[in-house]
Formats: sequence, structure tokens, C-alpha cells
Amino acid sequence: MKMNRSTLIGLGTLVLTALPTLALAQDEAPGFDEIGPYIMTTLLFCMAGFLVFFMAAGFAMLEGGLVRSKNVTMQMTKNIALYSVAAIMYWLIGFNTMYPGDFNGYLAIGGQTVLDAVGVAAADAALDYASVGSDFFFQLVFVAATASIVSGALAERIKLWPFLIFVVILTGLMYPISGSWKWGGGWLDAAGFQDFAGSTVVHSVGGWAALAGAIVLGPRLGKYKDGKVNPMPGSNLALATLGTFILWLGWFGFNGGSQLAMGTVGDVSDVSRIFANTNMAAAAGAVTALILTQILYKKPDLTMVLNGALAGLVSITAEPLAPTLFGALWIGAVGGVIVVLTVPMLDKLKIDDVVGAIPVHLFAGIWGTIAVIFYNSDASLGTQLTGIIAYGVFTFVASLVVWFILKAVMGIRVSEEAEMNGLDMAELGMEAYPEFSKG
Repeated sequence: MKMNRSTLIGLGTLVLTALPTLALAQDEAPGFDEIGPYIMTTLLFCMAGFLVFFMAAGFAMLEGGLVRSKNVTMQMTKNIALYSVAAIMYWLIGFNTMYPGDFNGYLAIGGQTVLDAVGVAAADAALDYASVGSDFFFQLVFVAATASIVSGALAERIKLWPFLIFVVILTGLMYPISGSWKWGGGWLDAAGFQDFAGSTVVHSVGGWAALAGAIVLGPRLGKYKDGKVNPMPGSNLALATLGTFILWLGWFGFNGGSQLAMGTVGDVSDVSRIFANTNMAAAAGAVTALILTQILYKKPDLTMVLNGALAGLVSITAEPLAPTLFGALWIGAVGGVIVVLTVPMLDKLKIDDVVGAIPVHLFAGIWGTIAVIFYNSDASLGTQLTGIIAYGVFTFVASLVVWFILKAVMGIRVSEEAEMNGLDMAELGMEAYPEFSKG
């Protein structure tokens, strides 16, 4: 079919008319320079969130190994339940309470978290940051870690349901409110308080809540008798060691993801630097505890070595980016010393912490927050101490109030008979190791 001259001219005119429109559309489509940071940071949050989620398994294995065999099922139940409760409460109220946007700097109770639309267009996405879903998930796994700290310290004598009610309040209100003071752009952030990944915001908050609970709950039967501390060995040190390694792995996501950006060469390089410093601090904490227990007790203590590694990790969490590798080493080493010295100190005070969570997360968390001043020029000792005190007073007092109310209303401690027989059978009616006698 042949086209006449007028038809060809008409088609040519149509193409020429359309070309500017096509070029404009091509110009308007965002390139990787625009969407790349959003995609890479969203990916960072997802990957780091996976790692921090796996820390829930680490806490479960650590606690399951350090409690006696008659209480292992209870610890497994508490750990999967507390994570699930935290996930629901953080969606319901926690996330938007912790990150309320513009607020007075002290308190703004938020509502439910709403995700980005399915298949959100670039024009409707927050290209300067990351997807809402990835940000929400990454922050959610942090609050679950806070609740796990409380679980281990209060093991072997606390009832299940009062504990879970406390978790509801901790994850839905207490942690998000105090978290907003720093990470939500609140008053401590404005004052210059520095806490990169949460030595205070996460770990000491869990430690303060655990300390309040341990005081109200009291020690296990027979732990302190006739002026002596009676050791109560855990059921499975292999499980406890596995749990420590899982936590160590998860901490790369905990600290690395807290870079909160992966859209530039500098960001990616910084994430790798954080990984290296995190690893060094853990190694130094473990080796320090190994050597120190050999000196003090004539034999190394595996449980102290495990907690030494964790204390090193907590210590570097407030500032894992700025230090050199040597800086990470000595900061983590001090964390190892803190654990070895403060575990017996708590025993002298008759504060029974089954897994050593208070020395690891509270005392090493305080140290890590102070240590920021050695490598971060934006930090000052006065401001760091202000933050430590503010989080301590708020969390400890609020936790005491909640624990005392729960104790008065429904009781928080099992009966002496139940404690002697073990919480697995008394509270749950099932044993973790039914083939073996009770430990």
C-alpha cells in the first residue's frame, strides 16, 4: 500500500510533535542517582532487620542454656511470646510514639503504623530515606531485644502472664516514649546526647527494667543462704554458647543498620567499619573475661566469657563508627572487666540475675555511653551523663511502679512449691527434657 505525499507529511508532523513529549517523559523518570539511596537504604534496613530478628533466637538459646532444665520450656515460651507481643504493640502504638515527627520533645502518643501503598511510585515514596515497612521492621526488632533482657534476669521464679503484661507496657509505651527523646528528635537529641545504636536507648533501658523487676521479685529460693551465694548451674552451656554466637552475629545488623543509610560510597564504607569495630569489641570483651577469671578464680569461667563478649558488644554500641580498631578493642575490654566485677557485686547485694543481663546490658551500657566522648567530638561528658540519668530514672521508676501494681493485683511470683518443681510443669505442664530427671 502506497502513501501519498500529504499522508507522509502528516505522519512526520505527528512524530515531530510527539518527540518533545517523549523526551520530557524520559527526563522526568527518576534515575538511579535519585532512587538509588532509597533502594539501598531500604535494603540495608531489611537485611539488618533479619539479623537483629535472629537475635531473638540468640536470647532464647542463651537463656535456655543458663537456666536449670526444669525451667527451659518457660524461657522458650517467654521469648517467642515477648517477641510477638512486642511486634503487635510496636505496630499499634509504639513506632509512631517513638517517631512522632514534630512534637514537644518529651511525649507524643502515636497511633497505628501504616505502610506504604502496594507498588508505591517513586513520586510518592520518601526518596530521601527508606520505605516505611523497612524502617518499621528495623526499629521493631530493637524493642524486642529490650524485652528479652528482662526475660533472662527474672527467670526461674516469675509467672508468665504478669511478665507478658509488663512486656505490653514496656514495648508499647515505656521504651517508645524514652526512645523518642533521642532517636525521635526529642529533648536529649536537641541537647546533643549521642547514642548511635542504643547502649542506653535499648540496652540500659532493658537493664533498668530488669533491675527493678529483680528487686521487687526477690532472689530464687536457696540462692542466698547463711551468708553464702549458692551457685545454680545452667542446664546446657553448649546452648548458651550457641546463643552468644547468634547474638554476636545479630549485632552486625544491630550496629551496622544503625548507620541508617547505604546510598553512597561513604555510607557503605562506614557500615563495613562498624562491622569491624563491633567484632573487635566483642572479641576483646571475651578475651578479657577469659584472662580475668583465670586470675581471680584460678580457672576460666565460660559463662563469664560469654557475657564478656556480650558486654563488649553493648559497650561499642553507643559509638561503633568513630573509634579505630584499637579503640574498639579497649572499649570492649573494659566491658569484659565490668561483667567479671559486677556479677559478684550484685550477689553481695542479693539481687538475683539468672543470666547476668544487668551487668551486661545496664552496667556495660552505661560505660559504652560514656566512652562515646573519647572518639566522637560532638559528645560531652555532661550531656552523656544527663542522658544516662534521664533514661535510668524514667525507666527504673516506671518499671518499679508497674511491677508493684502487678504484684498487688495478681502476684508476679510463683509459689515455693512451683519454684522447687520447676516452672515448666507448674506453669506450662510440659518439660523441655522429659527423658531426664529435673535439674
